[in-house]
Amino acid sequence: MSVHDKTVAELSAGLAAGEYSSEELTRAFLQRIQGPGNELNAFVTLTEERALEAARAADRRRAASQAGPLTGVPMAHKDIFCTRDVRTSCGSRMLDNFISPYDAHVVEQLNAAGMVSLGKTNMDEFAMGSSNETSYYGPVKNPWDTQAVPGGSSGGSAAAVAARLVPASTGTDTGGSIRQPAALCGITGLKPTYGRVSRYGMIAFASSLDQAGPMARTAEDCALLLEAMAGFDQRDSTCVDQPVPRYSDALNQDLAGVKIGLPKEYFGEGLDAEVARVVDAAIEEYRKLGAEFREISLQNTALAVPAYYVIAPAECSSNLSRFDGVRFGYRCENPQDLEDLYKRSRGEGFGAEVKRRILVGTYALSAGYFDAYYLKAQKVRRLIRDDFLAAFNEVDLILGPTSPTVAFNLGERADDPVSMYLSDVYTIAVNLAGLPGISHPAGFAHGRPVGVQLIGTHFDEARLLNAAHRYQQVTDWHTRAPEAFA
Repeated sequence: MSVHDKTVAELSAGLAAGEYSSEELTRAFLQRIQGPGNELNAFVTLTEERALEAARAADRRRAASQAGPLTGVPMAHKDIFCTRDVRTSCGSRMLDNFISPYDAHVVEQLNAAGMVSLGKTNMDEFAMGSSNETSYYGPVKNPWDTQAVPGGSSGGSAAAVAARLVPASTGTDTGGSIRQPAALCGITGLKPTYGRVSRYGMIAFASSLDQAGPMARTAEDCALLLEAMAGFDQRDSTCVDQPVPRYSDALNQDLAGVKIGLPKEYFGEGLDAEVARVVDAAIEEYRKLGAEFREISLQNTALAVPAYYVIAPAECSSNLSRFDGVRFGYRCENPQDLEDLYKRSRGEGFGAEVKRRILVGTYALSAGYFDAYYLKAQKVRRLIRDDFLAAFNEVDLILGPTSPTVAFNLGERADDPVSMYLSDVYTIAVNLAGLPGISHPAGFAHGRPVGVQLIGTHFDEARLLNAAHRYQQVTDWHTRAPEAFA
């Protein structure tokens, strides 16, 4: 087995056994990124020299018997995480020239664990998109079919892991941006409970929804990564001061008697019939593992998308007001006065989708409309959360499709924002309720990957990871590689 075919856990075991060094691994993955992976446009920045330096440091730690399970394992960061002395662009012209003076908390944590970052992955501009087509650096291609999108906004991270360019990557999830691209690219992606992972140094889109999480081939790898990423950080006022469990210790627990709810709202109109067939097959596998299923109702599901597209743009309009051409980032040429500086810097620095959401959000927050839109959306958000909490009085987990369709073709929905927004119809409510969710590969429809989503109650990531891991022990969908990148 080539090193690029190995999971994080397998690479860790190989490093511990002395089968290869971290430097050898790092060189192998850098060659794949610069070779066959180049056509995918999955990376914005490669940090080759820094990576090799970090790999040598990891090898020295291992030689001194100071290595942990992740020491020396290569990975990549979504280009939304500030990384000291490295360009952090957020996929936008606005930050194309921004060199971060500090590390995000997630970057600090994974550096401390000894992981080797190979660079920054492409993404939808300011994490706004479901297809990775809004990036200033051009669209990312899906390694299963380069005519298809990889999903978004963490499309670069998902494509890189699926194509075996890196064994793992970080992502962020505001309305499905880890889980949806994980599903469309056939990998595993975990969105933790809101507050489980610090948002410090993660460039904000919608502050009450954004959450960082791991993207890898397996639930086992996601468990190892989350153990390193999670933890209290006093620099983030929304980060929860709660001990981090050893998620990897709970992976093999029996699923006998675990109650899983099937929301009737997730299996109706809009769900592709072939995707539904794959999800049904996954349900049967879980049933064989001992899980018990019952139908439940999340009656306010239909309100999740409209509520989200009031709340998220409102928060985005506030967060992105700092990009004005004065402090840092893009600045227009030869402004006539301060007003011209503001208008042209923002007009030239932001792309169409970001502008659309800023305008929607500003309108929703404006005098006379705040109560009618933003306040009402927050009330609906509470109803959606209450639906989930009521369901978790009856069941341990909730299962459904991650996305209503497989990956669509590049450009197919570019001129239809509403159709694009509906790509996240099954994921958005999880963010509104602050819950954890995981997507894992479960098969193929129309020749493209299908993901199944599991949703847990607050801080129940261990149960999600356990269920997904048990499924992956009896199936091989997570081992499948795109033919061109095998």
